[in-house]
Amino acid sequence: MSNDPLLQPYQLKHLTLRNRIMTTSHEPAYPDDGMPKDRYRLYHLERAKAGVAMVMTAGSAAVSKDSPPVFNNVLAYKDEVVPWMRRIADDCHEAGAAVMIQLTHLGRRTRWDKGDWLPVLGASHSREPSHRAFPKRIEDWDITRVIKDFADACERMKEAGLDGVEFECYGHLLDQFMSPFTNDLEAPWGGSLENRARFALEVLQACRDRVGPNFLLGMRYTADEVEGGITAEEGIAIGKLFRDSGNVDFLNIIRGRIHTDPAMTDVIPIHGMRSAPHLDFAGRMKAEVGMPTFHASRIPDVATARHAVASGQLDMVGMTRAHMADPHIVQKIVEGREHDIRPCVGATYCLDRIYQGGMALCIHNPATGREAVEHHVVPKASTIKHVVVVGAGPGGLEAARVAAERGHKVTVLEAADQPGGQVRLIAQTKRRAEFMGIIDWRMAQCASMGVEFRFNTWAEVSDVTALAPDVVIVATGGMAQKDILSFGNDLTVSAWDILSGDVKPGQNVLLYDDAGDHTALQTAQKLAEAGAKVEIMTPDRTFAPDVMAMNLVPYMRAIQGLDVTFTVTYRLTGVAREGNLITATVDSDYAKLGITRQFDQVVVNHGTLPLDDLYFALKPLSTNKGAVDYEALIAHRPQPEAPGFQLFRIGDSVEARNIHAAIYDALRLVSAV
Repeated sequence: MSNDPLLQPYQLKHLTLRNRIMTTSHEPAYPDDGMPKDRYRLYHLERAKAGVAMVMTAGSAAVSKDSPPVFNNVLAYKDEVVPWMRRIADDCHEAGAAVMIQLTHLGRRTRWDKGDWLPVLGASHSREPSHRAFPKRIEDWDITRVIKDFADACERMKEAGLDGVEFECYGHLLDQFMSPFTNDLEAPWGGSLENRARFALEVLQACRDRVGPNFLLGMRYTADEVEGGITAEEGIAIGKLFRDSGNVDFLNIIRGRIHTDPAMTDVIPIHGMRSAPHLDFAGRMKAEVGMPTFHASRIPDVATARHAVASGQLDMVGMTRAHMADPHIVQKIVEGREHDIRPCVGATYCLDRIYQGGMALCIHNPATGREAVEHHVVPKASTIKHVVVVGAGPGGLEAARVAAERGHKVTVLEAADQPGGQVRLIAQTKRRAEFMGIIDWRMAQCASMGVEFRFNTWAEVSDVTALAPDVVIVATGGMAQKDILSFGNDLTVSAWDILSGDVKPGQNVLLYDDAGDHTALQTAQKLAEAGAKVEIMTPDRTFAPDVMAMNLVPYMRAIQGLDVTFTVTYRLTGVAREGNLITATVDSDYAKLGITRQFDQVVVNHGTLPLDDLYFALKPLSTNKGAVDYEALIAHRPQPEAPGFQLFRIGDSVEARNIHAAIYDALRLVSAV
């Protein structure tokens, strides 16, 4: 028996949980037509097999047809969900983990033009800024119907063999009743706290009546809205109402609101923000309410999780994003391999993707969500080869790591004196320094497997061929592309020039961004913090379209108080020198304008062009001439072989993409080498 607080079992009513680590309810958006099929099941099963005590599925599975998901959620109002959930429950139970699901009615947190186009419900006509619907104020017959929908969905989950359900009471309909911000109903549903809590308590009672005493019911609720609304004192009182109802078996504590992107980012902090910001508050709730208490909010590392349990602040600690980065956290703790845990760097690529209608993916673990085809632990190769990787950015390091894990001899050639590539540029901004965890973890993994690194080596053809490689992987990345104007390109500098410090910021700067990525905003922040007046101009109808909701928040907080303006739908066509100033000619895709403006510096952000000279020099010498069999790649079969060396390129040396794409390129190619 271990003395580690995280590895102690926990008795939750009749259910024994094998340790204190869980994945809290979240929606990775993997359902197929609203059903949690194989992709969904395998995602949770991977964590269950690796030792997590409980998998909480389905962030906000919908209980009613007038609660249409705004991204790909589980539809708990359909009877056909039962066999799919039963497969998840059976498999995860066999692996030793408990299984629950979160149920909800979204209320106003959705749109009227989703699903069956039914009216959006709310406890007032107040619109949620994030989803923009003006809700219908709920009527008595709606209340009766929705309470029954909750009970029906709860019964389905019991039939599926789950251990219990959790209800979402933050930002969704239950909380919209609870909060004075969003409830202007008259008694018996509005006014006093007891009236505002009545809806949630009646939902709980209806569900308890339907499923009986041996099925767990929990409440994940906002216990403090921070700025007005529900206060901490009211949150304690609400917790006691839940406790005294006799229908709630645990509380999962939330602090804050999720009605806007900034508010949600404070509830679920990203990189550069404080870890575990609400842990002490959750501990206060546990102490004053006296119920089993769960909590998750940027608890990315084992040390913080261990403190949360050892200090008595939590009974179960949620490490949800951390398990997207590494689903084997518990197994590695048990085996004394905490140093091997792939770190969550707080990029929040996972959540930002689902809020734009995609599926949750980890920025640097491409096997997450692809468990049916990708291995979290790469299998050994049957034949040992010499793999030469050119470039030690995230893609190149992943290629080296995977090749070494398969047992190959690996040599990495890197032109710089340090690894990291563009990630080092990202980490120039202090707030984004955590991204170096992507590089540091891979360097440690490579070091433990004997990968040879040759830094300060600008690889030529002869350097590569002298190594007698069997496989060559070019991961040289790209270089900033700025010469896109009709005239005056020699007068502009790139965003990389500013970020790297190669060019000093001007005083009156035009930052022309038609890439729409992090680089532009990171550059704008550096310019503005240096005292520059900055205009960010884009031909797009929105600025920074590739910087998704939660990642946008810290940028805006950093620059909105500085001299920064945004200009959308205007295209920079050229620049010319006039004395000490630069005259910019500005047009639009919508009209011919020919406007001229003057600045002392023009910065262009236009993505990257591949650094591919070495690839094309090696191409005629290779057996495959650089060709990739896409069918084999997608099916994870080896590429066709012939005498000599195979040549491939990955990441930005192919085209400008992102960190996840570069790492995924490497994983699925090299895992079959």
